Amino acid sequence: MKVIATIISIIALWSLTIAAQQRSSVSIFLIGDSTMADKPGSPSENPERGWGQLLPEYFSDRATVRNHAVNGRSSKSFIGEGRWQSVMDSLSSGDYVFIQFGHNDQKYKDPDRYTNPWSTYRANLEYYVAATRSKGAHPILLSSIVRRKFNEYGTLVDTHGAYPAVARMVARELNVPFVDMQLLTEQIVADLGPDDSKVIYLHIPAGVYPALQEGKEDDTHLSLYGARRYAGIVVDEIRRQELPLVEYLRE
Repeated sequence: MKVIATIISIIALWSLTIAAQQRSSVSIFLIGDSTMADKPGSPSENPERGWGQLLPEYFSDRATVRNHAVNGRSSKSFIGEGRWQSVMDSLSSGDYVFIQFGHNDQKYKDPDRYTNPWSTYRANLEYYVAATRSKGAHPILLSSIVRRKFNEYGTLVDTHGAYPAVARMVARELNVPFVDMQLLTEQIVADLGPDDSKVIYLHIPAGVYPALQEGKEDDTHLSLYGARRYAGIVVDEIRRQELPLVEYLRE
């Protein structure tokens, strides 16, 4: 009997140890579009980066960032292509899902991607939140980063319409943490102005990078500096809102 009791005690202790190890780490899943996605090549070859690609720099080894964001995806096509199911298959209780769509939901000429902000887009966000919670995981909603579009007067103008407002509404109604990237990135770009804000985005002269031999002027996608700075915004909001993820950030 003593032997059996000892074995049971060892198994119980082992189970508790495994549980403690599981609680000591977390996975952070990112779902979204090209502004969040990982980009190929080293920065010396390809200067484009998604802000999600830089997010691991801010977290300790106790957190694993799993970036499922892909260029060109909307809240609709991410589900339609089976990408969300892949996340669900890997999602565990206590994990986090960062949800950021909007850029490609505007593509009204593409029925596989377009969503009406007040109906389909809203329903998709609500679905992501409910599905995440069904696995015991924690959703975080984010509005899209601002596009660098200044008018002839030097005023930064909106290009996202109702999508950020709907994301904010869903977050409030479903009690989901919300990071207003539209507002926070808009403040940075507007403060920098039409010229200095180019450093945030891909304004690359010809012949500098192997991946962009002809150069590029892109006011949607991010440079390495811009991606790192925008990832820092997310981290600042995690701290400001005192989300439980704070304990996984680097000191």
